[in-house]
Amino acid sequence: MSRFVAPSAVLALLVLTIGCGRPVSRESEVSSSETSSLLTPMFLQTQSIGAPRTEEPWITDLTVADLDQDGTPDVIATEGRRHLVLWLRRQADGTFIEQPIGEPVAGAVHAEVVDIDGDGDNDVLVASMGYVPPSNQRIGAVVVLENLGDMTFRNHVIIENTYRVTDVQAGDLDGDGDLDLAVGKFGYLEGQVTWLENRGNWQFTETSLLELSGAIHTPVVDIDGDGDLDIIALISQDWEEVYCFQNDGKGRFTSRVLHGSTNKDYGSSGLTVADLDRDGDPDLVYTNGDGFDYSTPGARPWHGVQWLENDGRGSFRYHRIGNFAGAYSPLVIDFDGDGDRDIVSVSGFNDWTNPAAVTMVCFENDGQQRFTARPLAFNPSHLIVIDAADFDGDGQLDLVTGSLGFYPPYERAGRIDLWQRR
Repeated sequence: MSRFVAPSAVLALLVLTIGCGRPVSRESEVSSSETSSLLTPMFLQTQSIGAPRTEEPWITDLTVADLDQDGTPDVIATEGRRHLVLWLRRQADGTFIEQPIGEPVAGAVHAEVVDIDGDGDNDVLVASMGYVPPSNQRIGAVVVLENLGDMTFRNHVIIENTYRVTDVQAGDLDGDGDLDLAVGKFGYLEGQVTWLENRGNWQFTETSLLELSGAIHTPVVDIDGDGDLDIIALISQDWEEVYCFQNDGKGRFTSRVLHGSTNKDYGSSGLTVADLDRDGDPDLVYTNGDGFDYSTPGARPWHGVQWLENDGRGSFRYHRIGNFAGAYSPLVIDFDGDGDRDIVSVSGFNDWTNPAAVTMVCFENDGQQRFTARPLAFNPSHLIVIDAADFDGDGQLDLVTGSLGFYPPYERAGRIDLWQRR
C-alpha cells in the first residue's frame, strides 16, 4: 500500500472486448454518466455482516475459510487501525457473529488460514505492518495465531523489528515436509522479499531474496511446473514489477522480472495466481489502482487489470484486460456460471463524491479470453478486498468485500459486506 490517487475527469472502464494476445495501445474510456446505459449490471443484493460500523472502516484484508472445520465457510478479516484479526463465524440462519481471535497484532494487514504446525487444526498467519500509513520505522512482524484445538488462539511472533510486513504465505519451499513462509516487506524507503525456513518448535531462519521497497504480495506456487514451489512477488512503490523467485527444490532461488512498468505512478495493488485460460498451468492476474501517495485521492487513467499468461515453461505474455479506476484485489472465478473464468475487481480509490463511480466490476470472459467489463455496484465505496464462496448453498458464488476508509467522503463506505444474487 503506497499511494493516494487524484480524481480523473472520466471513469476509466473498459467497454471494448480485448482479444487474447492482441496488441492494445489504448482502451476505451467511458464517462460515469454513460456507464449504466452501455453496460448491463449483474444484479446483486448486499448486506453488512459482522459488527456494525461505528467509525471509518479499516478492513485491510479478508479471506473466506472454514476456520473451525464445521463445513461452513467463515470470513477471516484484519482491522489495521484497531490491530485486530477478526473471525466472522457463519450461523445456521445465515447471520455472522464477529469476534477477535488471538492477541492484537499491530497494523494487521493480511491473514492466511493454514495448519502451520501440522496438528490437524487451522492456524492463522498474519502480516503485521506495525503502522499502516507510510513509515520508515522497522516495526513489522510475522505472527502466527496458533489454534489450541478449542478455537482459542495463541500468538507466536516469528520475526519482528523488521520492515513493515505486508504478506506472508506458506509452502514447503525446501522439500523437507514442513511449511515454510514467503514474506513480503513493504518497508517504505527500504523493504525485502524473504523466505523463512521452518526449523520446528516455532523457530524459523530467514533468508533475503530481494532488497527493494514496495513488496505487497508473495504467493507461493509451482510456476514452472517442475514439481517444487516458487515465489512470486508484486513490487510496487518506485519499481512496479512482478518478480519470480525460481526454486531449485532445495530452497535456493534464482530471481527474474516477469513484467514491469516504467510508470512510477503505476500503482500496483493486487496479484492472484489462477489458471485463467484453463490450459493447466498457473497464470498471474494483477491490478494497478493504488493511490496512497497522493494528497488528493481518486482515479488515474492507467488504472486497471492485466493478465500474465503462462506458456507452461515459466515464461509469460502480457495482456491488458481493461481499465478500472482504483482497481484492487483481482478475483478469478466463474462468476456468471458459463464454465469459463471471469475476473472480479473492486475499487479502493475513486472519486467518491460521484455517485456513479463504480465500486466493483466483473470482466466477463467469453470463453476465448476476450473480456467485457460489467459494472456490478456503485455502493458501498472504498472497497479494497474481495473473496468468494457459496455461503447459502444455492450453487452460486457469493462475494464478500471489505472497505478501507483512508480519505473522505465516508458516507457511502461499507465495512464488511456480503453480496448475493437477487
